[in-house]
Amino acid sequence: MKKAAKTTLTVIIALLLIIVVILVSFSQRIATNPAGTVGNTAGNLNNDGRFCEYDGTVYFYNSFAGGGLFSMDANEGNIRRLNTLEVRNILAGGKYLYYFHTGASTVTTGFGHAFGMKSFLRCKLDGSNSEALTTDVIVTGQLVDNSLYLLTSGNAGPSFYKMNIDGSDRVNLADYVINPACAENGVIYYNGTQGDHYLYALDTATDVQSEVWKGNIWYPAVDGDYIYYLDVANDYRLCRYSRSQDMIEVLTDDRVDCFNVGGGFIYYQKNGEQPQLKCMRTDGSSVKVIAEGNYTRINMTSQYVYFQEFGNDVSLYHSQLGSDYYELFNAAEEAAK
Repeated sequence: MKKAAKTTLTVIIALLLIIVVILVSFSQRIATNPAGTVGNTAGNLNNDGRFCEYDGTVYFYNSFAGGGLFSMDANEGNIRRLNTLEVRNILAGGKYLYYFHTGASTVTTGFGHAFGMKSFLRCKLDGSNSEALTTDVIVTGQLVDNSLYLLTSGNAGPSFYKMNIDGSDRVNLADYVINPACAENGVIYYNGTQGDHYLYALDTATDVQSEVWKGNIWYPAVDGDYIYYLDVANDYRLCRYSRSQDMIEVLTDDRVDCFNVGGGFIYYQKNGEQPQLKCMRTDGSSVKVIAEGNYTRINMTSQYVYFQEFGNDVSLYHSQLGSDYYELFNAAEEAAK
């Protein structure tokens, strides 16, 4: 009887251990993303990817002193800290955030700001359980469904590759610059960098590249039927290309440094002797000046546009979409203290 009892106890313990192993393994699995997931807009990513809106929540880098990675409601309520890291290229999809950590932190020591290793990380939407997926320096990254497409920079030159959202199965796709910022319906649109600036498409289901349009473009950004872009051949004026009609529209003859598009509006920085931050409708109408001077890192959410003055990496401004009034983002500054 004693022998049978011992055998039964051993079996029970073994079964319990198996169950524990299965539960631990299941808890560590990375949940897959909904079909059609895209991590952030092209306009935001081409402006450093400081803001990312997902399911009504905005994730952003709070650049004010003492800041870091924060989250808030789309109406700027409920601002809260996720961590103290200096980040950019923020992506969101499913249950996770992805971002590039520059190595700096907003935490100060007796010797200045704390520094760590540059890395591309994944964490839960509340900022917990962060894990480094690669220590490559990320120039631009995009999330498409369950794959990360990353343009990196190193001593050997640029590299463009993809990997799964758990960091596995890395596949090298190119040893030259492909900017993956512009993505829609499983397709990445990018401008050529090898002898031309045509519009190309990368089908992420097959990783096959194809030519879309023989333009001369830079920084393509998709919005509805249109591809918005800088016209390289004509002093970087801002244009849009209709995919359905195969037609070009010139939106402004201003030389443009950077732009963003969304919510029916375009914000752009005019280059020249009288630089200005401007706003217009997506068809080029209703042009207005938002601010005099040079501004950069123009990021947009569903309700606001955010930007910084060129040369000032701390102060952060915001303006409601369509408004000609802007001010310091005081609530973010207070939250950073």
